Amino acid sequence: MASERFHTSPAMADRRRAAGSSPVPRPPQRQTSEADFLVQAGVRTMMREAVLKLLEARPEDPMAFLADYFGKLGPGPAGEASGDHCPSLPGQQRLARALWYLKLAHHSQRTAFNNNLSVAYDCLSAGGKKKKPGLNGKTHTDLLTKICQDGDLPKETLSALIKKIQCRDYEAVPFDVFRYGVVTCFVLIEFRSKVDTLFNILDEDSKSDQKVCQTVLDTLEEALVASDLSVPASYLEAGSKLGPDCLAVAMHRALLGKTGVAMSRSEFLKEACSLFLDKVKPIH
Repeated sequence: MASERFHTSPAMADRRRAAGSSPVPRPPQRQTSEADFLVQAGVRTMMREAVLKLLEARPEDPMAFLADYFGKLGPGPAGEASGDHCPSLPGQQRLARALWYLKLAHHSQRTAFNNNLSVAYDCLSAGGKKKKPGLNGKTHTDLLTKICQDGDLPKETLSALIKKIQCRDYEAVPFDVFRYGVVTCFVLIEFRSKVDTLFNILDEDSKSDQKVCQTVLDTLEEALVASDLSVPASYLEAGSKLGPDCLAVAMHRALLGKTGVAMSRSEFLKEACSLFLDKVKPIH
């Protein structure tokens, strides 16, 4: 009798399946508003962080910065981008991210560059699964080497500079040492670029006569010595001491006694970089 009482006809079963597993009809889903969608997806937070980073870095190309920023953002847990600049990244990726921050603003833009410098330091100092918090000498040296390589410094010049500003692999690197090394690398790269431009002028006016080139190098050395050598950026400020009048007088005197022997570009750049390196204060 029980089996007959609960027997269901095939037609009724089909109707139940068509109606769904639940005999109670479901209410239609409420469509999410545009504002709610942006909040739920975290877009507002993401865009706010991007704008704050843009204002903090003040890069020369804002559009390229934003494209690069979102490209490096990648998928991750909620709030990751705003809390940690280098969340759970392996060593090489952490190094690349720090280098990216350092290149966002020119070192002459002191406020923006110093902000990015702090972010890069925190990025390299953050602990990971196999890394204790703090920046060690090896990572510091790797970063300085990468900056110089990207700046096309010759191996000989790079090696001489790193020997002066590197820390021992096991040493903890404080922020002031980190800043000194990074700024020195960037300043030397720009210094060499300006010297290269100066050689072009000498080559055009005097066919890069050895005596003329040496006179210019001597004048450059005097300008460097007169600067505050405890501050790396002062090397560029020394260029202001090579005013048109001072340099023109020195070149005019040298032109009166031209030797007819030319100095090559590589020799001129090497001598100029040696003048710079002589003024760099060693870490140890």
